[in-house]
Amino acid sequence: MDIFNIVLYKPLFNLLIALYNYIPGHDFGIAIIFLTIIIKTLLVPLSIKSVKSQKDLQDIQPKIKEIQDKYKNDKERQAKEVLEIYKTKKINPFGGILLLFIQLPILIALYSVFRNGLNSSELVNLYSFVSNPININVSFLNIVDLSKPNVYFAVIAGICQYFQTKMLLPSQKISSNDKSADFAKAMQFQTTYFLPIFTVIILLTLPSALGLYWIVGGIFSTIQQYVILKKMKKT
Repeated sequence: MDIFNIVLYKPLFNLLIALYNYIPGHDFGIAIIFLTIIIKTLLVPLSIKSVKSQKDLQDIQPKIKEIQDKYKNDKERQAKEVLEIYKTKKINPFGGILLLFIQLPILIALYSVFRNGLNSSELVNLYSFVSNPININVSFLNIVDLSKPNVYFAVIAGICQYFQTKMLLPSQKISSNDKSADFAKAMQFQTTYFLPIFTVIILLTLPSALGLYWIVGGIFSTIQQYVILKKMKKT
């Protein structure tokens, strides 16, 4: 916990308070928006690799399906041929997971910041060079109390998650003659709708500050994915 506090909680908490101090009007919601943009910008290199890795994996799925059908009775040969494709195409099958492993601790740290850091008692964790605001106004545009759950933020975050997920799914239709069509359709359905619905359910119980972070991050990531995928189509 000490390492977690030193490496993630305190830096994020101090950055948020510093932004809160310098933003005209001291709007906590605007501070969260800037904090989100800063975090997402720092993760851009990893995000680019992650999106490209997921797109490359989708592109070779037909070839992998051929191998699975051709060597369905020889699992060892099947695995060898699939690994050969990864090697030839220079694809890391775990390339898209690295970003998740990095974002998860950040998300947990932000949850701790938004859950505990909104209390004035937490201001003792400020660095010496960060001004103490004494009291924190946790409203967004003087409308939303960011310390409490907000159903609208939760739903909007779920919608953002839907479009972000939908964008990375294969665009081609699944053939009804394919034996695995039903399974593939079920997987696409779960991938498209489960995560957004899960996002809404989770955010309905958490401070809406986290929902605001999710919304801004979702919009940022969706635009980023669009730009990356568009460039990949041209190459």
